[in-house]
Amino acid sequence: MQMRTLGKLQVPVSPIMLGGNVFGWTIDEAQSFRILDRFVERGFNFIDTADVYSRWAPGNEGGESETILGKWLQQSGKRDQVVLATKVGMEMGEGKKGLSAKYIRSAVEASLRRLQTDRIDLYQTHQDDKDTPIEETVRTLDALVHEGKVRMVGASNYDGRRLRAAIEVARNAGWESYQTLQPNYNLVTREQYETDLAPVVAEYGLGVVPYFSLAAGFLTGKYKSAEDAKGVKREAAVSKYFDERGLRILEALRSVSEEAGASMASVALAWLLSRPNVLAPIASATKEEHLDDLFAAAELELSAEQQDALSAASAYERKAEEPVMAGALPGEGDRSSR
Repeated sequence: MQMRTLGKLQVPVSPIMLGGNVFGWTIDEAQSFRILDRFVERGFNFIDTADVYSRWAPGNEGGESETILGKWLQQSGKRDQVVLATKVGMEMGEGKKGLSAKYIRSAVEASLRRLQTDRIDLYQTHQDDKDTPIEETVRTLDALVHEGKVRMVGASNYDGRRLRAAIEVARNAGWESYQTLQPNYNLVTREQYETDLAPVVAEYGLGVVPYFSLAAGFLTGKYKSAEDAKGVKREAAVSKYFDERGLRILEALRSVSEEAGASMASVALAWLLSRPNVLAPIASATKEEHLDDLFAAAELELSAEQQDALSAASAYERKAEEPVMAGALPGEGDRSSR
């Protein structure tokens, strides 16, 4: 496995980021610990969570994932072996949301307590907050970096215009600016990222850590039809992909999977790793054996022909006014850049 480098600090990170959204939601503390232990034992070190995980689950209040991670860090003694990322901004209760200075200050302290650590390696704004001036948000993030509570900052769920504005405000003021972007990006969901965000990412050299890398499990091939997804916790997210284009993508994945001798999940992640500026796709695991697909993806090199086959199968109809990524065919990125 070849490590990659995160941000201007050039922190070495694994090419797969472990998603912590399942901790305290679809798996309990004991299973979460086993997943984390095996991930790190294999030399992987990049872990993502958020303060809001998993507030949506019945009986949860938010912070469950961070709490489990904090217990694992404390009991394992592996804090210095991992690069820890979390997020702020989603609603955590009455009046607890957004990116105001006051709320970020309160939220980061709560995350540090739950994570049982003195610093967060990558602190990400979970979604844009148009009710708070950009200057207020980025000034606060800059202060957290200088105080040592945060090492680097990243963004998630911004549009291209607002992302560029936030970076420009920070740079013009000499403040810490976003080093990463966490967008919804995978073989099924390409258009919004590639047409609106990719040009900004390329302009500022951001590292991309895509979420929903496996489209809520759709790209693993474990669901053969929408009927198969009935009753699962991600039914709504998965079933919508079973249209003509989605089935075409699955067929291309199966073909490349057989040719490469790798699982469909590994192939889908490897395709993301071949995209410009993608640093590390985020993928979660609910069973230890699921990690094998993540580990294999980190070492899987798809041929140019295999990349092209997947890109063609997942191509979307491009509007005439939309920009095309440098060196790209319609609907695909330049495979030569990582």
